[in-house]
Amino acid sequence: MIEIGPGTQMIVLFFLLLALRVPVAFSLGLSALYAMWRMGFGLDLAGDLITAGVARYSLLAIPFFILAGALMGSTGIAERMIRFFRVLVGGLPGGMGVVGTVVCLFWGAVSGSGPASVAAIGPMIIKGMEEDGYSRAHAAGLVCAGAALSIVIPPSIGLVLFGVIAEVSISQLFIAAIVPGLFMGLTMLAVLPFIAPKGAGGTLDRLLPAPNAGLPYGTRLWRSFRDSFWGLLTPVVILGGIYSGIFTPTEAALVATVYALLVGGLIYRSLTLAALYNTLAEAAGSSATVMLIVAYAGLFGWVITVEDLVGTYSTGLLQISDNQWVILLIIMLILLIAGMFMDAITVMFITLPIVLPVMHELGWDPVWFGVVVMINLAIGLITPPVGVNLFVAANVTNISIERVARGALPFLIATLLGLGVIAAFPDMSLWMVHWLK
Repeated sequence: MIEIGPGTQMIVLFFLLLALRVPVAFSLGLSALYAMWRMGFGLDLAGDLITAGVARYSLLAIPFFILAGALMGSTGIAERMIRFFRVLVGGLPGGMGVVGTVVCLFWGAVSGSGPASVAAIGPMIIKGMEEDGYSRAHAAGLVCAGAALSIVIPPSIGLVLFGVIAEVSISQLFIAAIVPGLFMGLTMLAVLPFIAPKGAGGTLDRLLPAPNAGLPYGTRLWRSFRDSFWGLLTPVVILGGIYSGIFTPTEAALVATVYALLVGGLIYRSLTLAALYNTLAEAAGSSATVMLIVAYAGLFGWVITVEDLVGTYSTGLLQISDNQWVILLIIMLILLIAGMFMDAITVMFITLPIVLPVMHELGWDPVWFGVVVMINLAIGLITPPVGVNLFVAANVTNISIERVARGALPFLIATLLGLGVIAAFPDMSLWMVHWLK
């Protein structure tokens, strides 16, 4: 009879608890505690491991980036950005579909979280796309796909976590993700000719607020730019400070939060005490969810290490084939399938301890690999049955998740093709890193 060790039992129990709809964080914690009990370790060690898992300076970036994104949404900065891009590119063929794609990419440089981006900018983009003739399902699908790129476009919470787990420079990960993130946006734009309604774009007078309708394009563009200037400056402040070396990615999260408070409170004067309280409560809830997963994932990862599941599974993966491209394809398939059922953070903590040794063994660049992993996980956000962005969009639009998933299908296909290109051409991710060294 084959004996299954505590580590493998832990993984089986984790998926069983997920199937029973136990929250991810507690599924991780309970299954890890069970394995530790089977291995003869006590709860005192569990407390030390949980503390060590969250007591990392780099992880401070997560709650502050979440808070900064929430503040940008609640203070009207997102709405002002959408108005500007509506004037700037809304008259192009594809109309509000182009606007939605550009706004999602731009907002990714503010939020860092896919579901948060859907909630913050989704209602305004979907409403505008419907007014331009798009179906609500396709509009929701575009927002889901575009917002998923928030974990690719820097500053990305996912890239911060990858850098912490893989011990890779977060700044280099941010730099490497810029071109691939923009390329993924281009794949979304390539979908628009197939789903855009006849006559989308052209003139936007019927879509613009009354004070701007009928005015010359230059006047409308200047007014919208002036109105949204401080919001548009946000990514410049965050990314410019990181790349120029003024502050680290972790410090950038705090700078982004302070900047959002100053813009919302002193410049736009749209941040009331009630709005600030609600925003802090929302950000605290989101941060607590993420950090609980991080804390219990520390236990889970410790069991994987002690039981040598890393060595066992990674060796098995390397024995499948001698061709590194076949192994890369298998890893991407594992990530995509895992993304169908779990959120990106959980997938990283479970899979990275196993695939990172494979990465080192095959001599892959860890920065490029981090970008590939993040795009895989972004695609998972729009892949049924548990694509988190799909659920958020369904709540925002009041349509079924099945309809949202059908609307997102063309963008899912396009992003998969984009993933293949980025995986096949590592220089697309690395040239900026090498150029800036």
